[in-house]
Amino acid sequence: MLTTDYVPGAPNWLDLGASDIEAAAAFYGSLMGWHFESAGPEAGGYGFFSLDRRTVAAVGPLTEEGARPAWTPYFHTPAAEATAKTVEQAGGKVRLAPFDVFDEGRMAQFTDPGGARFAVWQPGRTTGLEAVSDPGTLCWTELHSPEPPRDLAFYRKVFGWDAEEVSFPGGTYTVLMTSGAGREGSFGGVAQLQEGRSTPPQWLPYFEVTDCDAVVVKGQDLGGSVLMPAMSAEGIGRMAWLTDVGGAPFGVIASGGPGA
Repeated sequence: MLTTDYVPGAPNWLDLGASDIEAAAAFYGSLMGWHFESAGPEAGGYGFFSLDRRTVAAVGPLTEEGARPAWTPYFHTPAAEATAKTVEQAGGKVRLAPFDVFDEGRMAQFTDPGGARFAVWQPGRTTGLEAVSDPGTLCWTELHSPEPPRDLAFYRKVFGWDAEEVSFPGGTYTVLMTSGAGREGSFGGVAQLQEGRSTPPQWLPYFEVTDCDAVVVKGQDLGGSVLMPAMSAEGIGRMAWLTDVGGAPFGVIASGGPGA
């Protein structure tokens, strides 16, 4: 379960690369109840989403040529430089070398061997998101990989994650956990990238909601689209995949909700 007691390897930040920040802020403000606040002109358009005065995500402009709107998860690291070296040694790519974000922390951005983008955050004044796992906040991170065994081996080298195969009707799912924490340290999973879908290899964030079906309907009304209609998973909850008004994919889940 995600908590704000961040340990190495745990998701501790999440931001959206958007082609239109104002449109993204309006979409998530209506859908999730988030409030957007700019970090100021010196931040290059970057800003924060908050819920009940707690930071739950961030958003910034697309800066790379050809980049598509997408969410990027950041994982806690005590040493961004060391992580960058390990990423390269394990077969990944450094897209943005480690650098300081004022005195808030240190960050770097990478691409894994399958093509999914992710980042790390080395805490300074800012340790990470101020709320997770509550309605309207990040609750799970899921890697959609073309070759799960290869990419899982990569991340285990980089972050030392533990993994467990869980069976469900029709297949298995790999649950990810921070090192040595057991199921209490679970924060995400790895799924086979589904053939025929237009989405590339990626990390998909899930936001906790109280009514999955209502959020799906509202998301479409706001200009988003549905990638996977709402479905129930026994013992887990009711979930769906959507895209926002700019086309960035994300998931929503009502954990243990009706039909679970």
